[in-house]
Amino acid sequence: MTDSTVPDPSYLRQIDSETRKLLAAATAQESPFAGAPAELAEKVEQAVNGLTHTLNDVVHTLHAHPETAFKEYSSVKLLQQTLIRHGIDARTGVHGVETSVWAEVGDGSRGRTIAVLAEYDALPGIGHACGHNVIAAAGVGAFLALAAVADQLPGRVVFLGTPAEEGHSGKEILARNGAFDGIDAALMVHPYGYDLADQVWLGRRLLTIIFTGVEAHASAQPFMGRNALDAANLAYQGIGLLRQQLPPSDRVHSNITEGGQSPNIIPGRAVMKLYARSKYPETLKDLSARLEDVARGAALMTGTGVELLWDEHPPSLPIRTNTALTGRWVAAQQRRGRSPLPLGVVSEALAASTDFGNVSYRIPGIHPLIRIADPGTALHTEGFARAADTEAAENGASDGAAGLALTALDYLCDENLQHSVHEEFVAQGGAIDVPAYFN
Repeated sequence: MTDSTVPDPSYLRQIDSETRKLLAAATAQESPFAGAPAELAEKVEQAVNGLTHTLNDVVHTLHAHPETAFKEYSSVKLLQQTLIRHGIDARTGVHGVETSVWAEVGDGSRGRTIAVLAEYDALPGIGHACGHNVIAAAGVGAFLALAAVADQLPGRVVFLGTPAEEGHSGKEILARNGAFDGIDAALMVHPYGYDLADQVWLGRRLLTIIFTGVEAHASAQPFMGRNALDAANLAYQGIGLLRQQLPPSDRVHSNITEGGQSPNIIPGRAVMKLYARSKYPETLKDLSARLEDVARGAALMTGTGVELLWDEHPPSLPIRTNTALTGRWVAAQQRRGRSPLPLGVVSEALAASTDFGNVSYRIPGIHPLIRIADPGTALHTEGFARAADTEAAENGASDGAAGLALTALDYLCDENLQHSVHEEFVAQGGAIDVPAYFN
């Protein structure tokens, strides 16, 4: 037996080197808006500071009891009970998803409505290696801080606990069931190895390809078969060749999950599973069409049938970031001693996907990142899972809560900011019909 070779980390080292150079030259985004009255903002920040024990408990309890997509029963109960203990009427199982959470304060008839989102699902086998325990704590903290000044809010704040982000699209399911109806903007924060005001997140679709052939004895009568595994192999190779002509930000990863039962039988069925990712909705749609062509071509070459099953889970669009809101996030983080970096400092080659993208194409939103780990610590690794259970994670939850709360407060209080947020959203293309986009 020979061991696998160890991947050369030179490219990652080069990205790290380039990032350090950009870090040295980067300047934080300035906001031209006044935001909320200083006295009210101070009350909200002090309310966050008074929640330290509560937020730390959420961080570490969720980390110790990780639950995967749509099975976050104890996680949801913890969040609900935390809100109830602070006098909030929190409901679970809203909008058709059993492990969702909903609470609200303020009065929408007095102004606009903004939502603070929270994730809390973990990864199979590796737990909170994406730091969703920190996301949940930050969301809860932000909402409770705003609830402390609910009688002074010129609008409404919604807390929405969104399950099943990892490998699924819980937010899209909630959206299709009306969760974002009547909401004007949405905020959430994600832990990371850097403080980033913005970062590229790729859109993602799932494709299952089923090739159907004709079984035959592989020795006595192979000419009477039509090999479905051959079709899957040709499709796999075709995707590999396609990569040369794809934009640098596109990603396709696949495996063959079925390919026959016995070597002496021509396989009559083969199944491929693919993830397709791209930086823009338009390029994701184009990539989808090209993958379909590859699959149909492989079927034609082998004389097999092919079935294309898109989006076992709803697709995730890339994130469309609202820069007016981002500027207020930066200002809020500067109050906490952080300096979120602008888009482009950390390479987009490291981009992943999130279902918050679907929200950002319905209403204006932001999805900044907050540092809880050493720079370069990758999401979905054991190293990041450890980082999500540290003092740095506690600080990230507290500073994240303050950032979300102050940004939401600015949005509700500053009509000039509101106008700019929605003017920018319209200029970016406005809301799109997410469920029908790829049809």
